[in-house]
Order: sequence, then structure tokens, then C-alpha cells
Amino acid sequence: MRKKIDIETDQELAQFTIERSADAIIWHDCAANIKRVNSAACKLLGYSRDELLQLTIQDINPASNKKTWAKFWKQLRKEKVLLFEVSNSKKDGTTVLTEVTANFIDFKGKEFAVSTARDISERKRNEEERACALREIEKLQRELELQNEYLQEEVLELQAFGDIVGKSPALQTILRQIEMVAPTDASSLITGESGTGKELIAHEIHCHSPRNRHTMVRVNCASIPRELYESEFFGHIKGAFTGAVRDRAGRFELANHGTLFLDEIGEIPLDLQSKLLRVLQEGTFERVGDEKTRHVDVRIIAASNRDLKAEVERGNFREDLFYRLNVFPINVPPLRKRKEDIPLLAAYLLRLAAKKFKVDEPCLSKANVLQLTNYDWPGNVRELQNIIERAVIISQKGKLKFDLPKSKTEKKGIPDLDWKEYPKIRTFAQMRELDQENILHALKQAGGKVFGTDGAAQLLDTPPTTLVSRMKKFH
Repeated sequence: MRKKIDIETDQELAQFTIERSADAIIWHDCAANIKRVNSAACKLLGYSRDELLQLTIQDINPASNKKTWAKFWKQLRKEKVLLFEVSNSKKDGTTVLTEVTANFIDFKGKEFAVSTARDISERKRNEEERACALREIEKLQRELELQNEYLQEEVLELQAFGDIVGKSPALQTILRQIEMVAPTDASSLITGESGTGKELIAHEIHCHSPRNRHTMVRVNCASIPRELYESEFFGHIKGAFTGAVRDRAGRFELANHGTLFLDEIGEIPLDLQSKLLRVLQEGTFERVGDEKTRHVDVRIIAASNRDLKAEVERGNFREDLFYRLNVFPINVPPLRKRKEDIPLLAAYLLRLAAKKFKVDEPCLSKANVLQLTNYDWPGNVRELQNIIERAVIISQKGKLKFDLPKSKTEKKGIPDLDWKEYPKIRTFAQMRELDQENILHALKQAGGKVFGTDGAAQLLDTPPTTLVSRMKKFH
């Protein structure tokens, strides 16, 4: 009698524990018929106890059918315990994601299972949010790494330049233009010969703009292989092409909310200019190999040593792209046209060179300044910087000496002739000198081109073979 009471007490305790369990518990047979449930199961699925007892596992698990159920029961019979995740249908038509532990029971020759289910919807949401956050952090980290690599490259090129140095009227005009355009988002096209400091002008526009808290990203359009233009500008995804071992952000993404400086923009192939125009107009693009459209907010500053308007007329540059870029044009005059800036530039670059090479700063004499101002500087400020750096290296513990290349006229002892001031009657030797000077001017205007349209021979109205013969004669 005592033993019977103890068994009844144990059964009551078990029943009480099962009913108070926070997890949903469902008993079912091998045919998927639900035999018994606890209160937590009713609460989880939104059914009453009587309603659940009229259902099968297939009613609350839409993914289950006769074929999958047979496979499930065979596996459960073999392994005795199975742990899995499943979406269960609730009475109101919604679903709830649960983690289920199914236990196989062989009772009096019949097969049953007791499944314990726990709602993991919130946990999964939190996990997905954490995963999304981690993916975003990894993405930002990759972009920061790319930006860091880019900035490391850029700082090597920009460290030799500081604020714009000079006092010439031409330079003062440029400074006023920077002051006007910088606060706006207008595109600007900076033109001028190579080495005049177009990138420095772009940098000053960026620094004085509201975008200065973000990066100014530089793209040298002349140095990009044709097949890599799209990847360089817009980025690519892993596997987009051979060698694309990871996702990579393009320069437009790196410059988002900042400024993109397109140096030597005239070098962009004509068939790729339309894709660039689309980004400038719509602010949208796709990475190479990706279908996802991305949005960017970028200010464009372009530069070229070409006459882009002439390139438009020749059909080498899109007219609509030209006008899109040329909203606020800035022309940087060559150094030979602002020689009053040379003494200040020389002193500034001399100080930078001495710091760079960790030597005492040499003294810049009046004779040095006179030598520098008498030179035409075809390579402009970049050539001046190189000459000064070379002088600092070779003039250590001695007087500063500039190893300036001799001009073509100086090599032959030919004076820099002025046609208007020169006497009307000239000797044959003088005429020879003028002839040589005239050929040099034609070659310079034609960019060294002798044959064909706009070549030096056409400018001189002479057969190319005749011009070549005279060039050989003058060495």
C-alpha cells in the first residue's frame, strides 16, 4: 500500500513538473498523431489542449510530409535522440522558430516520441543582428584598410607640398577662385601644363570645402590599364575576374561624402566615359561582377594637361562629360609666366628638401635666385623641386649649385630673339638661327609630332621630308 502511494506521488510530481515546464512538450506516436501536450505547448502554438490533441505533427510543421516523416522516424529510431531547428505553424497563421529535442520511446511494444521545443526566435534575431553588425564591421575594416593603403601612397606624393606658395597676380587669381568654388559642390576642371601643381589646387579646394572631414581620393587616369578602369573606379566582388581574390571597394566608394580627384582625365578611353558620366549624373554604380546598385555622394574635381575642348571637337572626349566637369574651370599658368613666384617657391622647396634629407639648409644666394629665374622651367614646379633636391644632395657642406639643363638655344649660342625688335636686315648666320628657332617653336606647338594633321610640317607648310632634312642639318 505504501509503495502504491509513493508511485502515485511520483506521478503527480512528474505531471506537475511537466505542466510547469517553460519548454513546450509534445508526445506523439510513430504515425505523427499528437497524444499529449503541456500548457507551454498550448501557449507557444496558440491552440487549446483539446485542439492540439486533434492535430498531427504535419499540422504544426508544414515542412513535414509522409516522405520526410518516414525518414525522420527511421533516424530517430536509430539514434534515439535528435536535436534540430524547425519553424512551427501557430493557430493565427504565423510561424515560430523553435529548437526541438526529440526522444525515442519504446513503451509496451509501441513506439512514441517526446519532443521538447523552445522558442528561439529572439535568439536568432539577436544572432542575425550580431552577424550583420560583424559583417558591417568587417566591411568597414576592409574599406579602412584600403583607405589606409591609399593614403599611405598619397602621403608620399603630397608630403613635398604644403600651402600654395607665391605672390604673382596669376596665383592670387587662382586663390580667389578657390575661395569662391570651395564652399560649393560644383565640379571643377583644372587645366595646365604638367608639373604646375594642379593636384595642389584640388587639395586646397577640398580642404576649404565642407567635405574636408572626409577623404580626398586621387585617381591618376593615365596610369590605369584599360582593362582595370571599371574595377579601379567602381570596385569588384570576389571572383569577378581572374585575380579578384576578395571584394574590393573602388575609388568612388572610398571617396563617399568626400572628394574624388580625377587627374589626367583626358586619358580615359572614350567607350568608358559614358559609365563615368552615369555616376556623376545619378550617383549610382555597380561593382564589377555584382548586380547590387550602390549610391555615393562624391564631389568631382578633374585635371588635365590637354585642351579637352579641342579633344571634344576631335571626337576623343564626350561633350556631355566635358560640360559636366567644366562647371568651374581653373587654369594654372606655367611657372615661366609667373617668375616672381620662383624665389619664394625655391626657398620653400629648399627647406623641405633639407628636412627630407636631414641636412642643414643651404643658403639661397641672389646669384642662385637669378639663375633660377632666368630658366624657362618646361617641367614647371615639379622640375624646380627635382633640381633643388638634387642641389641639396650634391651641395652638402658647400655652396648651393643648381645643375640646370641648357636650353636648346643656349646649346648653339643662339640668342632668345624677338621678331619685332630685331633689325630688318639680318646676316645669313642670323637667318639660320631664326630658322632653327622657328622649327623649334613649331615642334613644341605640335607636341613633337612631325608628320600628319597638326604636325610641325603642316604648321610650317612644308613637306615632312624637307622638315626632317632641316632638323638633321640643325642636329
